[in-house]
Amino acid sequence: MPRTVNVEARAIRREAFVDVALRLIQTKGYEQMSVQDVLDELEASRGAFYHYFASKIALLEAAVDHIVAAALEAVSPIVTDPGLSAPEKLDRLLSGIAGWKAERRELMLALLEVWYSDDNAIVRDKVRRSTVIGLGPLLSAIIEQGRAEGRFSASSPDGAARAVVALLQGAQDMAGELFFARQAGEITFEVVETRMAGLAEALSRVLGASAGSLSLIDDATLRLWFG
Repeated sequence: MPRTVNVEARAIRREAFVDVALRLIQTKGYEQMSVQDVLDELEASRGAFYHYFASKIALLEAAVDHIVAAALEAVSPIVTDPGLSAPEKLDRLLSGIAGWKAERRELMLALLEVWYSDDNAIVRDKVRRSTVIGLGPLLSAIIEQGRAEGRFSASSPDGAARAVVALLQGAQDMAGELFFARQAGEITFEVVETRMAGLAEALSRVLGASAGSLSLIDDATLRLWFG
């Protein structure tokens, strides 16, 4: 008789590995965390681990995917809020994602240490593609509404959404560089403000919004990371 696979139980078990990995990344750091550490936490066998993940890097990819999915799930209701204009939705979407990360600052800092490693380039590329898939439709819906309201003039909501995702990913990369430079005392907070303002201007131009009507990050969150 064929063996029956309980898909739900398998997903729950896989998620347990991801949850433990996220906790250990925050407390120990990814480089210091070993597969054995994960196994010890779960009292699981090495065979059980490799049933779900091909390698430690695959576990990192799953952990980052989990973060991206959770952040998008937290902000997705904003898109269907009938009481908000398109610029308000975009502002709350971006600030909501930033706020979600700020609430998990220690974990984000731990991931930042490994995110730009050459060894994790494949993980970065995969996560970027999954972000386009997850965030793109949310942005496209907002941009379509903005066109209907006369607030955005971008001719293609889907194309503009992809451009905005690319801009946001570039902003994330730049923010990482600025964070380390700020920590080293190489730049001032005012430099960070200027760079972010430039990206907000680029966002407005991509969407065809009026100058100064959009921002990427609120002042409080900016000061939390760079102040």
